[in-house]
Formats: sequence, C-alpha cells, structure tokens
Amino acid sequence: MSLEAILKDAKQAILDVDDQKAVEVARQALAEGVDPVKVLTEGYSVGIREIGDLFSRGEVFMPEMILAAEAMKAAVAVLDEAIEGEAAEKAGTMIFATVEGDVHDIGKGIAIALIQTQGIEVIDLGRDVPVEKIIEAAEEHKAQVIGTSALLTTTMPNQEKLEQELRNRGLREKYKTIIGGAPCTQRWADKIGADAYAEDAAEGVNKILELLKK
Repeated sequence: MSLEAILKDAKQAILDVDDQKAVEVARQALAEGVDPVKVLTEGYSVGIREIGDLFSRGEVFMPEMILAAEAMKAAVAVLDEAIEGEAAEKAGTMIFATVEGDVHDIGKGIAIALIQTQGIEVIDLGRDVPVEKIIEAAEEHKAQVIGTSALLTTTMPNQEKLEQELRNRGLREKYKTIIGGAPCTQRWADKIGADAYAEDAAEGVNKILELLKK
C-alpha cells in the first residue's frame, strides 16, 4: 500500500470517527515500515483539523468531535511505541494545562499527542488548573516551556494571570510560554506577553520546537 493511500486512510478514519479503522491503519503503517510520525502528522492530525473546521461551521457536533478524538487516541496508542523508539533523546520538557475554571480538554489531548511525537516530554496537569499549581509543576519538573489552553473568554484572563505571576516571582525569563484555545489569538498573546500562540495542534508542535531552540 502506498504512503499516499495510508495517509488518506488515516485521515478518513478520523473523519468517519472510526476508532477500529484508525487502529487498523496504524498497524498497517507500522507493518509496512511507514514513518509513524508522518502518519500521525500528515494523516490523523489532518483529519482532526478537518473535523475541527466542520465543527466550527456547525456541520458536525460535539459528540462527533469527542469520537474523533477517541479514534485518534486509539491510533496514537498503537504508534506510540514506534515513535518512542525513534526518539533518540528528549528534546525538552513542557507543562501543559487547561486554565482554572475551564474543563475543556479535547484539543489539549490532541496537541499533547502530537507534541510527544517530537521527543518532548509533556507533563499534563489536566483541566481547571490554578496558576499556582502550573508554576509549581514547572519548577518541580524543570520544564522549559509552559503551555496553557483556554476555551472560554471568561477563563482567558488566567493566561494573563500566569504571565503576571511568573514576573512577580522573578521566573518569567526562566520559561517560554505558549497559549492556545478557540478564543485566543496572536493579539491576545502579544497583549499578555506570552512567547507564542498556536492556532491548532500541528502549529503548536512547530512553535514549541522553536521555543526550545531559543
């Protein structure tokens, strides 16, 4: 089976919210020696982005989004061992959290799956996480990057609170920060002083790699 066909099937499995098909494609890709990172980034993640676009246009609904995320998680579980085997050394460590007051984490889970394909260790603090806990975890795990997600306009101020608290503690220069989430924009990142903004998971991976090089 050609690489193009495998990538097409991987994407379609997500669009069809078919976790069984997603797993079958992942196993076939590994059996044929296809780069698992390529399958994830150019197959499954493309499908997730398209599902996200359909959701934003009201053409699919939250149940489909959740099932699509589950299908991707199932595929990632198959690819993980091969991906970890390819990672010669850890590229860095980052903390990732959905800010306090916000309980949405589908997008964050997808982002983490992609970030980990690049050899980056991700400490997932979950959702509804206070600023104090985020900073404590960054210190404890000696992270280089702190990522936060906010899916509500009412919780976005907690991203700004994190930036301010890092400055108050004299830690702002110690960490690179990246923000994301549906209501977030580059303008918001600039306003609060975050180092980077990512519109989606795929862009987030590239931005984080750039931050780790600085």
